[in-house]
Amino acid sequence: MARNNDRSRGSKRAPAAASLRPRRGKPKVCVFCRDSIPWVDYKDANLLGRFLSERAKIKARRTTGNCNRHQREVAVAIKTARELALLPYAKRTVAERLGGRGGRGGGGRGGPGGPRGPRAEREAESEVPAGAEDAAVEAAVEDLDDLDIGAEDSADDDEG
Repeated sequence: MARNNDRSRGSKRAPAAASLRPRRGKPKVCVFCRDSIPWVDYKDANLLGRFLSERAKIKARRTTGNCNRHQREVAVAIKTARELALLPYAKRTVAERLGGRGGRGGGGRGGPGGPRGPRAEREAESEVPAGAEDAAVEAAVEDLDDLDIGAEDSADDDEG
């Protein structure tokens, strides 16, 4: 007995139902054929952008409605424009999730965007000793006084 059960399954199945269904709606027409555009220009980023998805992938023929010839030309033009940095290879998506790399539970470890515990607050307080900020501000003011910035302006104001 042959064990070709996998091969014989295809003949028992009914034909695809999608091919029997009538089309709904208006059929899409190739933009280039309709407007009689002679060639697809790789420098026209606005036109080529219509054939890219939100993530900068090339849309399929059934989505855009292009004919076979123009879909191939669009694909080549998009690839050329990408090499010349006229179009992006990929677009960044903004994540809706909060938190870092953790799963659903958060992992308990606070990441860059996670919560900070009391230990981080104690370390932040211990970095700058009390009164050090006042001394630094006073030293900066003395340095500015030594520079005599605006001394010429004040002399002109006294004369007038």
